[in-house]
Amino acid sequence: MAVGPYGALLDAVRGVRWPARRPVPGGVPGAHQARSRGIAPEFAEYRPYRQGDDPRRIDWKLLARSDRAFIRLAPDHATLGTTFVVDASASMAFAGKWMLAKRLVIALAAVAHASADPVGLVVAGPSKVQRMPPRARGGVIAEIARTLDAVWPGGSQPLAALVHGSAARCVVVTDALCDLDALRVALVRHRARGGESQFLHVVAREELEPRSEPQLVTDPEDERIERPLVPATLGEYRARFDGWRSEVAKRMRGEGVAYQEVCDDAAVDAVVRRVVAAQGVESGR
Repeated sequence: MAVGPYGALLDAVRGVRWPARRPVPGGVPGAHQARSRGIAPEFAEYRPYRQGDDPRRIDWKLLARSDRAFIRLAPDHATLGTTFVVDASASMAFAGKWMLAKRLVIALAAVAHASADPVGLVVAGPSKVQRMPPRARGGVIAEIARTLDAVWPGGSQPLAALVHGSAARCVVVTDALCDLDALRVALVRHRARGGESQFLHVVAREELEPRSEPQLVTDPEDERIERPLVPATLGEYRARFDGWRSEVAKRMRGEGVAYQEVCDDAAVDAVVRRVVAAQGVESGR
C-alpha cells in the first residue's frame, strides 16, 4: 500500500481496533456484533429446533438430558461502513488544523479498514464536494490519502447535507466554524436512523493560547470581518472561546453524538486510541 509520508503513522496504529458503539444491521460478515443472531460455535443462547434447521447445530447433550432439541445461537457479526465528512473550508487552513485533520482521517480509516470495514470520504473543499463511496478493497487508504493531499482549504461549504447518505458510521472532522446547528441536527437524525454519529472538533494551539503581542485577526471565511486582539482583550477572548467550545461539546454529547476535541499539536496515534477507546458499545434500542 503506497501511503507516502503516512507510513510511520499507519505503523503506529497497526493493531488498533475500532468497535461499533451499537449493534449494526446484519449484512456482510465482519468484526462487529450485528442486531440479528445466527447459528455459530460461539454460544449466546438456545432456541428450540425448527424444521429446516441444520441438525448438526443441535445440542445433542442437552437433547439427551431433556429429550428436547435446541439449537445453539450466537451473535452474528457484520461489517460497519464508515464515511468521513471532512471540512476543508478556509478556517481549516489556520495553523496545523488541516494537517491534523488529514492525518486523523487517514489513521482512523486505516483502523476501520483493518477490520474489513468499508471506508469512504466526503470532502467539503473550496470549490466543490468530493465523494468517495465506502470501499473495503485494497488500496482505499492510499486513495483517501491522495485525495486529501490534493486539497487545500478555502471557501465555505455547508456540512449538514453531506451527512445524508453517509455509511452507518459517520465521522465529521471540522473546526466547528460551519453550519453547526444544522450539522448537529443532521448527526442526531443519522443516529436516530440507527447509525453512529461522531464529531471530531479540530482546534489549533494558537487558538487556545494566542500570542500576547497585538494583532489584527481576520475571519478566514469573510475577510471583511477584522478584530483587534491585544493584551487587554485576551482574557475576554479566551473566556468566550472556552465557553463556546464547552457548549459545542455539551450539546453534541447531550444529543448522543460522540464528541472529541483534538488539538493540532497532539500525537495523532494517541488521539486515534482515545477516539476508539471512547466508543463504549451501546445497547441497540
